[in-house]
Amino acid sequence: MLISEIFHSVQGEGRLVGIPSVFIRTSGCNLRCRWCDTPYASWTPEGRQMTTTEILAEVERFPSRHCVLTGGEPMVAPGIHELADALRSHGKHLTIETAGTIAPAGIACDLASLSPKLAHSTPDDPAWAARHEAARLRPAILAEWIQSYPHQLKFVISGGDDLAEAHRLLAQIPAAVAADAVLLMPEGIDESTLVARQSTLVRLCLQHGHRYCDRLHIRLFGHTRGT
Repeated sequence: MLISEIFHSVQGEGRLVGIPSVFIRTSGCNLRCRWCDTPYASWTPEGRQMTTTEILAEVERFPSRHCVLTGGEPMVAPGIHELADALRSHGKHLTIETAGTIAPAGIACDLASLSPKLAHSTPDDPAWAARHEAARLRPAILAEWIQSYPHQLKFVISGGDDLAEAHRLLAQIPAAVAADAVLLMPEGIDESTLVARQSTLVRLCLQHGHRYCDRLHIRLFGHTRGT
């Protein structure tokens, strides 16, 4: 499995924000978001090949019970089910951060952190635009995740009609999603951008019963690897 990085930090997003966690970032993705904040795991995948045994040995160096499988898109990584099973057998709580375009197929998971990509994610790159647009939304697959695991749906919001688009997608998912399971997160990789967008998102959360999703790791460490 190609691994971009393994690091120990606090969870910066979602319902487990602030919890010390070991992040296992696989390298490789089936999408190419315009604003991707980890291009080294998607646009130009890099890392080193590691076996499940090697990954577990690295994870066990840290004291945290919580582990996060992230990417890129972890669900495209060969052997991801084997890795999830191994982490579970070692008593780890597993969050899987995924765009929800690939079916879970029974993968071990304690929290499915689903991040469906809205239209503003589609890149200008002509080699990827059509492919990304065709793959980014899979309502039936999102429903499989929602019906199978505790979940949160995290939408990256940059402005305009993004929330209306998110609501249209939610209406297409053949599974019930609680309003407070929908997280609105400002798009941005620096604190000034997050601050500029947060008041609008808080207002929308109050209006619709959604949850505001900060990016704590950006505020604490800036836009840096290993955080």
